[in-house]
Amino acid sequence: MSTPTDLAFFTALVKFGSLTALAREFDVTPSAASKWLASLEQRLGVRLINRTTRRFSLTSEGEIYLSEGRRILAEIDELDQSVASSRSAPKGLLKVNATLGFGRSYIAPVLSKFQRAYPDLEIQLLLTDRPMNLAEDAIDIGIRFGEPPDSRVIARRIAINRRCIFASPLYLKAHGRPTTPHDLTQHNCLVLRQDDSAYGLWRFSKGSEAQTIKVRGNMSSNDGEVVLNWALEGHGILMRAEWDATRYLRSGRLEVLLEDYELPGADVYAVYSQKRNLSAKNRVFIEFLQANMLGSDSPKKSKLEQW
Repeated sequence: MSTPTDLAFFTALVKFGSLTALAREFDVTPSAASKWLASLEQRLGVRLINRTTRRFSLTSEGEIYLSEGRRILAEIDELDQSVASSRSAPKGLLKVNATLGFGRSYIAPVLSKFQRAYPDLEIQLLLTDRPMNLAEDAIDIGIRFGEPPDSRVIARRIAINRRCIFASPLYLKAHGRPTTPHDLTQHNCLVLRQDDSAYGLWRFSKGSEAQTIKVRGNMSSNDGEVVLNWALEGHGILMRAEWDATRYLRSGRLEVLLEDYELPGADVYAVYSQKRNLSAKNRVFIEFLQANMLGSDSPKKSKLEQW
C-alpha cells in the first residue's frame, strides 16, 4: 500500500523531471532516489516511468498514480490546514463564485472588507451567468439563490430574499395595473429566458391557493440586468428578486405589483462541498457574509440567520 511519503516522492520526481534533480533538491544520492522508485514500482507491480538516458516519460499507470496521488495529497493538506487552523485566522486561497449582477453589487464589496480583515487570504471572485461546479472548478464557496437540490453540497442560508412583480410608473400609466396574477396574461411581461421557451412560467400562491401563469412579452433576454433596464424604461412587467429592485423602489422608478401574492423564494445561500466542511476560511467567510451582506441596501433589512 502506498503511503503519503510515496505519493509525495513520485509527484516531486515528476515535478523536477529527473532522479538527479530530485536527489539534488532533497539532498540525497541519486542512487537512493533510484532505489526508492524501483521499490515503489516493485511493490505496485507496475512500471510507472519509461526511462531513457536523457529523459523519462510516464506510463499509463504512472499517469493514474500521479493524478490520484496529487488529489490525495491535496485532501490530506486541506485536512491538516482545516484542523490546525480551525481556531486561527484563515489563510490560503479562497475561491468564490457568484452570479454577475449580484456578485458585482454585493459579494465584491463584502470581499473587499473581508480581505482587509484577513490580509493573509488570497481571494478570487469568479462571476458567471450560471453556477460553476464546485468540485470540478475547485470553488470554496458558491453563492446561490434558492436551496440547491444537490445533497452532495452543504447549503447555509445567509439572507432571506423574496421575488416580487415590478413595473415602472411609465408602463402602468400607459397599460394599467394588474390586480390578479391572471391579469398578467393581458400584459406585456419581460421574460428572463432560461431556455428556448416562448413564454415564462410565474408561480403565485395566496394562502392554500396556488397558480401558475404563462406570461409572454415582446422582449426577453437571458441577462437579468438587461431585462431590468427594459422594465425601468417602461417596456413591461418584470419578476425579480428584491435585492435587484430595492434602489429603484426607493427612487420611485419601479413599483411592486400583486403584493398580496407570494412567489417562490429567492433566499441567498452559501454552498460548499462536504469535504470542505471543516475549512476555517469557509466558516469565517460565511459568518462575515451573514454580518455584512445586503445590510442597509436590502428590502426590510433582510433577516440574517446565525451560523
